[in-house]
Amino acid sequence: MPMIYWFDLMGVAVFAVSGALAAMQAGLDLFGLLVLAAMTAVGGGTLRDLLLNRHPVFWMKDTRYLLVIIASALTALVFGPFPEHGLMMLKVVDALGLALFALCGTEIAEEQGVKPLPALLMGTLTACGGGVLRDVLSGQAPLLLRKDIYATAAIGGIALYFLLKAAGLSVRWAFVIGMVGVAALRLAALQWNWQLPALQMLQLG
Repeated sequence: MPMIYWFDLMGVAVFAVSGALAAMQAGLDLFGLLVLAAMTAVGGGTLRDLLLNRHPVFWMKDTRYLLVIIASALTALVFGPFPEHGLMMLKVVDALGLALFALCGTEIAEEQGVKPLPALLMGTLTACGGGVLRDVLSGQAPLLLRKDIYATAAIGGIALYFLLKAAGLSVRWAFVIGMVGVAALRLAALQWNWQLPALQMLQLG
């Protein structure tokens, strides 16, 4: 099977854990945990497939995705973090999922014949869509709408991927380096509290 398939499964597993951890933080029951894990894991990819007219949607075509979601969510439930460091673990897991999905979503869009700029948008949607659903359903303000470097990290890593390919690097190495770039930027932003500047309304008159 192609490398992108295994990276996609890894992204689903990581984001399912992210959704399960968020469900535990919100005090949801087992059903709520599984629903939130699934929404987080496949939400962005589902939107991507619908926009690309890619049918059937990936998790309907291959039920291994659903099995991975269930296994990952239950594993997170069993080995879930203690409350005092649960939020940071959620952010770290989310950063890894962001990196995996950003590049997988981009390459899937490329396989559909999409040009670089729309492919970048599809990769960003794949990476951020599930996290937005997770935050909304768990009662949090979506990371995408805050000053946090989140979607920006995905865009930066995807842009690096395209630049490396244009410079002649192999697709595989460009993919891996771009993915590392997304994770590194997001984790660095968490470590040193990097944020985007807030826009201020212009005062006229």
